[in-house]
Amino acid sequence: MIEIHEILAMLPHDFPFLLVDRIVEFEPEKRIVGIKNVTFNEPFFPGHFPGKPIMPAVLIIEALAQTGGILAFKSLPHLKGDVRFIGIDKARFRRQVVPGDTLDLEVRLGRLSARAGSGQGTASVGGQLACATGLFFVFAEA
Repeated sequence: MIEIHEILAMLPHDFPFLLVDRIVEFEPEKRIVGIKNVTFNEPFFPGHFPGKPIMPAVLIIEALAQTGGILAFKSLPHLKGDVRFIGIDKARFRRQVVPGDTLDLEVRLGRLSARAGSGQGTASVGGQLACATGLFFVFAEA
């Protein structure tokens, strides 16, 4: 398990844009599973949407991208610099994510080289698929 302090050391994000709370499974160069506890006090809920808060789809994808970044860092411990998210492919949304949900974030690595990588991400709540998408990233020098 990877806790929040180690996640903060790997990713360039901080509150309110850090969207991964914990890593619960990790297989180097294969897959990772993280969680995001979605709470009512998230800074995006007052405006999206007033009276019926839902997590913006773009932030679900960002949570998957951050989880994939952790997979890349943990799979390539010699990596210096940042992992930069550069693209998505065939993103599909099946369920809304609302306050009180625990978002399960899984990324399976597709291709990984010294400069770039790709993977497939899924986000689910209670076993129900919320989002599936392809993810693409590059490594930026420090």
